[in-house]
Amino acid sequence: MADEKKFAGYICTGCGIGDRLDASQLEMIATREGKMQSCKQHEMLCSAEGVQMIRDDIADVGATHIMIAACSRRAKVEAFNFTDVAMSRANLREGVIWVRPDAPEHQETTQEMADDYIRMACAEVKYMTKPSGSSEQQLNRNILVVGGGITGMTAAIEAATAGYPVHLVEKTGALGGHAANYYKSIPTRSPYADPQDTGVEKMIADIEANDLITVYLNSSITKTDGAPGRFSVDLATESGSTTNLSIGAIIQATGFNLYDPSNLSQFNYANSADIITNEEMEKLAKEANGGPIKRPSDGKPVTAVAFVQNVGQNSKADGQLPYHNGIGDLIAIKQALYLKELNGDDCDTTIFFDNLRTPGAAGEDFYRSGQQKMVTFTKGNVGEVVPGSTLEVKFKDLILNEDTSMQADLVVLDVGMVPNTGPDPYAQLAYEETEDEVEKAKLKAELDVAPPSILNLDYRQGTDLPHLRYGFTDSHFICFPYETRRTGIYAAGPQRRPMDMRQAADDAAGAAMKAIQAAENAGQGRAAHPRVGDLSYPSFRKEGCTQCKRCTVECPFGAINEDEQKYPQFNEARCRRCGTCMGACPVRVISFENYSIDTVGQQLKNVDMPEEFDEKPRILVLACENDAYPALDQASMNGTEINPWARIIPVRCLGSVSLSWITDALNSGYDGIVLMGCQKGDDYQCHFVRGSAIAHERMSKVGDTLQSLNLEPERVEVYEVAITDVTRAPKLINDMAETVERIGLSPFKF
Repeated sequence: MADEKKFAGYICTGCGIGDRLDASQLEMIATREGKMQSCKQHEMLCSAEGVQMIRDDIADVGATHIMIAACSRRAKVEAFNFTDVAMSRANLREGVIWVRPDAPEHQETTQEMADDYIRMACAEVKYMTKPSGSSEQQLNRNILVVGGGITGMTAAIEAATAGYPVHLVEKTGALGGHAANYYKSIPTRSPYADPQDTGVEKMIADIEANDLITVYLNSSITKTDGAPGRFSVDLATESGSTTNLSIGAIIQATGFNLYDPSNLSQFNYANSADIITNEEMEKLAKEANGGPIKRPSDGKPVTAVAFVQNVGQNSKADGQLPYHNGIGDLIAIKQALYLKELNGDDCDTTIFFDNLRTPGAAGEDFYRSGQQKMVTFTKGNVGEVVPGSTLEVKFKDLILNEDTSMQADLVVLDVGMVPNTGPDPYAQLAYEETEDEVEKAKLKAELDVAPPSILNLDYRQGTDLPHLRYGFTDSHFICFPYETRRTGIYAAGPQRRPMDMRQAADDAAGAAMKAIQAAENAGQGRAAHPRVGDLSYPSFRKEGCTQCKRCTVECPFGAINEDEQKYPQFNEARCRRCGTCMGACPVRVISFENYSIDTVGQQLKNVDMPEEFDEKPRILVLACENDAYPALDQASMNGTEINPWARIIPVRCLGSVSLSWITDALNSGYDGIVLMGCQKGDDYQCHFVRGSAIAHERMSKVGDTLQSLNLEPERVEVYEVAITDVTRAPKLINDMAETVERIGLSPFKF
């Protein structure tokens, strides 16, 4: 029969495994207890000969499910890349022999660990099905870029250079964004001494000459539906015409708006034409057209300028920005050099700063260039700018510790970047879900003043990209820059964080490559980051669904909508295969072909549970495969010992952990349970964004379960573990062993 399952096991005896373990006993367990129909040993399974042996069994014997007992599942991934079968791996090298002392008195417990990992891997593969891949869409090479500034233009050029058709949408009547009004830019080439040309005109010309780039000016997006590989995007122009585009992946590069200093009365921005923002200074320099920069009020050449840094930034005051722009000081140096160039060396340029920041390649060299050209840097806090025929700048000199003032023709305020993003979808979702009238009114007030939607996503989880902090688009700042919580949609440029033109261009290139990868993966039915290439996707038993909506609400990526009957509607191409929906489901009807309630549940149930009088505890460790499991692998490479009572099961994300696994483990007689996930919170390191945070919320309720079972609460611990916690991760397991020794074995063993 075509659907007949044939199970085959393979045990590697290389890397010291055969020297430390009884491989014949492992083979016997695989066949007798694990029900593998065949099991073979090989002295180096990852060698060409060993891999070919497995391939021959798949081709000739028809093996459909294979169990490989060798090194960590994170090792030899390319060698053991058998995509045409279901596969599990037992970690005998890093997980057993490298974490246990090589001494006779430890031989028994070391072998017991290996025996259990064989049982677990056999149990796992029995409940797997070979992933078949999504067939939702075909390859769609079209890339949509939203925003025509430096970031958007760079992304369009990079994608087109790679051979992908680009649709570039700009809401105004011209490309270039803010930079179109800049006189020059911060230098990006050595010796970093002078401002350089912005390059905007050349970029626009390159785009207009590129047959792969279609530009839509005076246009906005009215609706975005679908998923990677099959986005349907509706565009509308000011004239009223509409266009529908079929898109493979999207890059949002909508940039920033400038903070408005009008409400900062001490600077009198609204009361004098000669008190301007740093962007208005750019326009003055550009309008000078090579001549002297002139005062807006009377057109006279400027002879003295004061640059006031950090205006309305890095402040806890209402209405001000709680973050720092980061590049404002470099901009001030650049603009002071404009004045030295256009108005002569005698033009007095003073930069008032508190904490001077000159990041990036230009950095110190550009700062020194300003010093050498007689730009004055004054460490002082400006308290007031008084309008008049000349402007009086009152400040406290922080070096001399005295109040003083200076006269200036022009004052330039360093104002920060405010991300140009749409409303926060989590606020939208909360407004729809909450039944509390007070909270609903509060959320409505927040949404009423929110900026208009940019993408107009037709997603249950809101119309735009989720925010992280301060309105900036969320992306995993360590591992996955540009990647948002909406699969196939990438963010680049100052909407992610304040940045200069060079940084924005680098951001755009990265986002373009990610968008291309997303379109290609979608065309093959494969997952995007971080499980790139995974063909599995979630399915559910409709007859068991209670329509509780937990999966739709908790999915970090907006991959689940609802059909007309309020059942979950999975969008496979949006799914990143984290399993958070599976962990959320209280009735356990959601699963993946190669990762399910049973693939993990049967692993923990097939561990040999010693009798109470054996005094051999068992500790279940559920470790996130992205950070905690790699940390444990690295610890094993360093020779760090792990308690022999531990049995470690990697999970896709802590968000995928079902409470049923915890209750089953407790009922099965486990004496302790350790869950290891990624760091949560604003500076999260969870590869699936909210999985770790959701798991902590769920596990906060485990105390009630423990109490109902008359078990001590310290038997279950949840930790945040980084990939760098090479020493700490094994210690947490060993600490649980000490706790079990202190409080005693589980009464469920009796």
